[in-house]
Amino acid sequence: MTQIIKNIVIINPGMPPEEGWVMIEGDEVIKTGSGTPKEQADLVTDGGGGWLLPGFVNTHGHAGSSLLRGAGDDMPLHDWLKNVMWPNEKRFDKSMVEAAGNLALAEMIKSGTTSFLDMYHLHMGEFAEEIDRAGLKALLGRGMIGFGSSEEQKGKLSEAENLAAEWHMKGNGRIRIGIMPHAPYTCPPDFMLKAADLAAANNLLFHTHCAETSEETEEHIKRYGRHPVDHLNDLGIFDLNVLLAHAVHISPAHMDLFAEKNTAVSHNPKSNLKLGSGIAPAAEMMRRGVNVTIGTDSTASNNTLDMVEEMRMAAMLHKGSEENPAATAAEDIFKAATVKGASALQFPDTGKISPGWKADLILVDTSSPHLTPAFSERAVSHIVYAMKSTDIKSVWIHGSQVMKNRELLTLDEERVLFEADKQAQKLL
Repeated sequence: MTQIIKNIVIINPGMPPEEGWVMIEGDEVIKTGSGTPKEQADLVTDGGGGWLLPGFVNTHGHAGSSLLRGAGDDMPLHDWLKNVMWPNEKRFDKSMVEAAGNLALAEMIKSGTTSFLDMYHLHMGEFAEEIDRAGLKALLGRGMIGFGSSEEQKGKLSEAENLAAEWHMKGNGRIRIGIMPHAPYTCPPDFMLKAADLAAANNLLFHTHCAETSEETEEHIKRYGRHPVDHLNDLGIFDLNVLLAHAVHISPAHMDLFAEKNTAVSHNPKSNLKLGSGIAPAAEMMRRGVNVTIGTDSTASNNTLDMVEEMRMAAMLHKGSEENPAATAAEDIFKAATVKGASALQFPDTGKISPGWKADLILVDTSSPHLTPAFSERAVSHIVYAMKSTDIKSVWIHGSQVMKNRELLTLDEERVLFEADKQAQKLL
């Protein structure tokens, strides 16, 4: 099917705004133009003068824990994990994980996320099916804690490998699989090496939490005599395609290592602040050439999956912490939330609105007071510093519309909310 979205302003990262139209065939953009289109299409959508952006890319999350939103506020990370997250997650059944996953998908679509990474340890194959039905793009991994018997460790690695065999590059390439050991402090070196071997053998992304808290980092140094980043480097991990979550407590030398090794980082500012983990040196990493992307982490630690909020926090935080208003630029944050995030998740044709790129699009209504004056020259500034997720009216992923005028088209929102509340009752 051929589609045209007309009467829009195309806002691309790193490019001047363009008033005009977009033509889509199948799952990709085939043409853009200025003015009024003369081409014919099977379906024409009038954008009402709104801004058409590439969809946001959320590079770190745990959708399966979405029912724990607000369950463990105002606690340090390790207390929160040991006393809230892990005990509750032991009680999760398939219905609870399914409800949590669908809740996350609905929240992401409604706030403009079209691609995301998810690390979780329960029912990931079933979650892949839900993602496929809902039409989103995802890079998924079986989250693995490397303690336990050798048989338990082998079982987790087998589950990760089986997930890749079943789902990698499925759904017209919308679903990809990575290898995701939880963190250096929960995965001994031997287990990390086995996970690395699995990633290398299957050419899959390697994703792990790293240096999230000072406590975790100091404990790793006491145990192994090495900072976790240095230890991962000693193990050869950074010779793989790697995306690290957090990287809060790192040195300039670590940043240079990431730049040299093309290791990407998922910056999760709200989760890091809420858990008291610290402030990742994201602005300095950007200056040193690291591919810094943006993630929300889970609703249990954030407490939203709203990439609009996350962009704004990422933009503002470093200006204040460095006492430098030029520490971050709106354009760089917009890139981190779109094309750079897509690159980190190995979706190379995602994150721009251009011929040959996937049609992952969000349409923003600019008629609100907080987006006025809606000069296109100020669009990126408004997107990062003023926009609300409720300004996003319609969403397309791979050319298929998944939200129209704030109504979800591939999920029954009323049922999703009902099931989430119903399943969460089991935890009370």
